[in-house]
Amino acid sequence: MPATHFSKRSFRFRAGPRIAEAILDYVGQTPVSSEARRQRPEIRARALAQTAARQAAVTAGTLTLPPGPLGWLTLLPELRSLWKLQTQLVADIAACYGKTAELSREEMLYCLFRHTDAQAVRDLVAQIGRRFVVQRASRPQVQSVALKIGMHISQRLIGKGIARWVPVVGALGAGAYAYYDTSQVALTTIDLFAGVIDVEEVEIPADNEREAAVNTAQAAQRQAR
Repeated sequence: MPATHFSKRSFRFRAGPRIAEAILDYVGQTPVSSEARRQRPEIRARALAQTAARQAAVTAGTLTLPPGPLGWLTLLPELRSLWKLQTQLVADIAACYGKTAELSREEMLYCLFRHTDAQAVRDLVAQIGRRFVVQRASRPQVQSVALKIGMHISQRLIGKGIARWVPVVGALGAGAYAYYDTSQVALTTIDLFAGVIDVEEVEIPADNEREAAVNTAQAAQRQAR
């Protein structure tokens, strides 16, 4: 039992920083959207959400099929596939509302992970009624948020990975969760871009930013040990 507990904890600390790096890869660049601004954007946005959720379910279910230890190897690729699909969905919904210019890494992080880890993204976007206040963050601040989300996801994956030892149950469960997860991303995105977005720019001294970057890197190294 202690060995199993240590193994799970070790997996979490190793996977968290790697997941954070993958998150930063996807939120750093906004996908190009072919969607045009719509007079009734919510209708188109919900149609896009349904299509994306079905695609996510199929993708996650397929990647979960390998049984035994091989299933663990598909965890990170599954997340990358899911985030690629979801970031495109966020970009398409933003385009439907004519707000592509307002989609940056802070909004992307908020849309992708508010339902997963609201605590981690609350410093980036605050909702006040129909108004959303977006706090432009430095790169070290964004890295810190991504690391928190990565650690949270890695903890969840411990249980998810165990399900891969039973392939059929794992496939069905992963597919259903991917559908739910993508639907939640769509709901958050629609809510954000249907509202009023105010952006607050904060000047951060260069020395403070460098110090924050060092602290973030050191925290990731400690957690990865």
